[in-house]
Amino acid sequence: MKLLHTIYFILFFCLLSCNVKEPVDVTKMSEEELVTYAHEIHNRVITLDTHNDINTSNFTQEKNYTMDLDNQVNLPKMKKGGLDVSWLIVYTGQGELNEEGYRKAYENAMDKFEAIHRLTEEIAPDQIELALTSDDVRRIIASGKKAAMIGIENGYPVGTDISNVKKFYELGGRYMSLAHNGHSQLSDSNTGESDSVWLHNGLSEAGREVIKEMNKWGMMVDISHPSKKAFMDMIELSKAPLIASHSSARALCDHSRNLDDEQLRILKENGGVVQTVALGSYLNIEKSNEHREKANELYKSIAAESEFEMLPWREVFSLDEADRELYLEKFREIQELAKPRMAEEVNADAPPVNVSDFVDHIDYIVNLIGIRHVGISSDFDGGGGIEGWQDASETFNVTLELVRRGYTEEEIGMIWSSNLLRVLDEVQRVAKEIQAAGEE
Repeated sequence: MKLLHTIYFILFFCLLSCNVKEPVDVTKMSEEELVTYAHEIHNRVITLDTHNDINTSNFTQEKNYTMDLDNQVNLPKMKKGGLDVSWLIVYTGQGELNEEGYRKAYENAMDKFEAIHRLTEEIAPDQIELALTSDDVRRIIASGKKAAMIGIENGYPVGTDISNVKKFYELGGRYMSLAHNGHSQLSDSNTGESDSVWLHNGLSEAGREVIKEMNKWGMMVDISHPSKKAFMDMIELSKAPLIASHSSARALCDHSRNLDDEQLRILKENGGVVQTVALGSYLNIEKSNEHREKANELYKSIAAESEFEMLPWREVFSLDEADRELYLEKFREIQELAKPRMAEEVNADAPPVNVSDFVDHIDYIVNLIGIRHVGISSDFDGGGGIEGWQDASETFNVTLELVRRGYTEEEIGMIWSSNLLRVLDEVQRVAKEIQAAGEE
């Protein structure tokens, strides 16, 4: 009997051992093996990008995301790069804080909500579906479709009617920032750092009410554009974790849109997540500036030949949306003409910010506050894009760099989507508690 027990024990131990995954040492792999291994991981994890801007002219029956348009995110590019979830952004530029300004902002927001619903319900419901929860995301991806989610960049369209928070939630909005480039009626913006002029010294009273309303309905609070004082106010007020939908580490790149170490540590205590952003000037401003100056010399020479007047970016973003899109369309043509000359005339002297610079920020945040509090965003079609991840078709390159750095499949899955979805789950759990308690 003792011998039999011993045999059973050995067999049981062997079965347990068979289920334990041995650590993978990528340093012993050939380049071909490493790329194959990274592709396997990329295909298994859910890849999620929390910030992709949209142009509603790309959401018509004649021109839409089923086509490989010249923008950075569309269904063909998502499929090619293995990007599973795109957060499409209801963005509104900051305008006048008056009744007319609020009306225009609301109309702009509704136009973008309608465009996203048109894509997922009329244009391509067989290819992409709107997700409202983390369970939706997993179900949609398992079905073979892509998932769209909605983020709101700038609370300006809320105007003075707080019931719009619930309305935006019911339309699918699952996060919202309370300001953008310029102080809104709800919150000061990070842009106040440039002149030390503040409107509210953090959140306004209306902004405080909006935070409560977002908590009540289950909408994540986005801290990427508001000021640091507004961030502190939100941390104090919110009953649920916060997110930074597209920010990086200020210790590595001193930009007011990035989070300093104090903010990162507080965000960890809060249970939130920072979605590191692939925008060159937020990753390495010196490298970005040098490359941009050199590239602009080339662009200007090509623009002169094409009789196109290049404008400073501040002026571009002050144009109304229609004129801005016309300008950007022509500028993209100039960029396309410049591509054959970029390597020799620009990159050789001023290398662009790349995927390695991007993952440096992920490494920094992981080392400072832990793997559970970092995610990924691109800011595609809103200024984002770096060498190696210029559009959604190159999404795999981020996974490849994470594999090179020694991140495990579980950790890569956390960074790509699990961390953000964990926060969404918690925010929605808190909302149910608030509603059940009948809190105002």
